[in-house]
Amino acid sequence: MRILASVAIMALSATTASAQQASEAEPAWRASAVALVPTGYVAGTSSTTDTAGTTGYLAVYAASADDPKTPASVFAPRQMMVVTLDGTRALSAELKPRGPSDIAAGHADGADNDFAARQAELDANRNALPAGTEPCDLGAWSEDKDLAGLNVRAEPSVKARVLGKLPPPYHLKMGGAENTPEGGWLTEFRIIGFKDGWFLIEGAMPPGKAYEDDKRYPRNAPKPYAGRGWVAANKVGASYANGYTRMGGLFQAPFVDAKWTPALRKLGGEFDTDDGPKRILACSGHWALVESHDGVRGWWRSLCSNQVTNCS
Repeated sequence: MRILASVAIMALSATTASAQQASEAEPAWRASAVALVPTGYVAGTSSTTDTAGTTGYLAVYAASADDPKTPASVFAPRQMMVVTLDGTRALSAELKPRGPSDIAAGHADGADNDFAARQAELDANRNALPAGTEPCDLGAWSEDKDLAGLNVRAEPSVKARVLGKLPPPYHLKMGGAENTPEGGWLTEFRIIGFKDGWFLIEGAMPPGKAYEDDKRYPRNAPKPYAGRGWVAANKVGASYANGYTRMGGLFQAPFVDAKWTPALRKLGGEFDTDDGPKRILACSGHWALVESHDGVRGWWRSLCSNQVTNCS
């Protein structure tokens, strides 16, 4: 089983984002194989490895992978369907395990190898996070416009102790840089974990300080709590960064071979790194579970907090 799984994993991993984009690249047997996917799973990309064409492989992920209440983990073991073929038709299929470390094998551009290495570091250091926290690494900002600021709490609960606050959008009173956002500078930070609808953050920066002239930035400008703490997910925003995956849509699970669905920007058209999600729902590693402005829910790899340019 291990040998079979290893061969299949390499075949699935070699399917690049561009290959996924071309629907004509899908094998003729795919439709009949998808019909064999067990209840509770969703089919992703497919491939054939043996020269005889008697075996096919279909990436599958739990149907709940894009549910904010049960989000998938990029660190969890993966599965696939090993399909017995008769020419262009699937005769039978069996669910088999896949190793989480094999996500990047075979990708020519090396982007997935880089993300996989960084992901392994996050997983190795998860013990430094509170118990039950999903490790993440994403740029983000506070979207809370409450003049009192956004509470940063000691635990992922509205009843937990408030450690400090993140300032609301901020305008320099004497006028700021020409590229100051219309709504004011937002407070940026890093998301380092997720649990039960809350993000664990750290490193919050004074709003706009990174973009303004140091000589003009007021000493009395609002100073955020910069330590580690929890903020409610529904108060957090970000921009799509270039995660070297297929643009214009979202994945059903936090993997490039998961089912892909097109989605739109806030002003229409397929989204790219000039846009950001309507909501950020969860995270795992370098992936974020988001909702697009036209209501599509799915996973996108890499978010950033740059407020003046895109994150390409």
